[in-house]
Amino acid sequence: MSDNTGLDLLRQPFPDHQVGKLAKGSKAQTQCKPEEKKNCVICGGWHHPKMIHLDFVGHAALTDRLLDCDINWHWEPLAYTAEGLPAFDEDGGLWIWLSLCGTKRLGYGNAEKSQYKEIGSRKKEVIGDALRNAAMRGGAALGLWHKGDLHMDNKPDPDQATRAPAKGHILPEKQTKAELQPGTPAWGNAIAAFKRDGHYGAIEKRMAISDANKTAIKEEAANVA
Repeated sequence: MSDNTGLDLLRQPFPDHQVGKLAKGSKAQTQCKPEEKKNCVICGGWHHPKMIHLDFVGHAALTDRLLDCDINWHWEPLAYTAEGLPAFDEDGGLWIWLSLCGTKRLGYGNAEKSQYKEIGSRKKEVIGDALRNAAMRGGAALGLWHKGDLHMDNKPDPDQATRAPAKGHILPEKQTKAELQPGTPAWGNAIAAFKRDGHYGAIEKRMAISDANKTAIKEEAANVA
């Protein structure tokens, strides 16, 4: 865990093991015939093989981060029903206040309706979505929400990796990346990405991959059904 605290800690990137994969597809893909669906090696779901996957932080990982930032954090609905329950809007969504580190931020959540969901599960999904939305306003997981580079001025000098580091300075990011290890979720994602696209996907941007492990990933990808 970072030495940062409070809202500064909220903005710290989430480690790979707390970042999940969410399958997203077109209406034709999500409503495809059962025989077209396959067991996904990326997210473990059962869906159309051409659906894309988005990185996301789940409810548990976000709650863990909020507790680290402020043990007394809490949320409350923006409005209540006559019975004193959270008031969902006409679309089934929910507006909330997230109170964290002395600040309050609005958030909105929604979730797809499905006849296969357990009773109450959709409401819990809506609450989790609203918490992520409100926490994002405070800087949580911004790198996952944004498709580009948020801080171009902070990107390392591409020539710096070849220079000797100054005494007392931290090595450039490229030289301090953790090595991708077999058997980890990131390893499985790299195999799936290589089989699908012929490269290692976003994993190579976050982790170092040795030549030996690159060979192993290619071999395992070739053997994945």
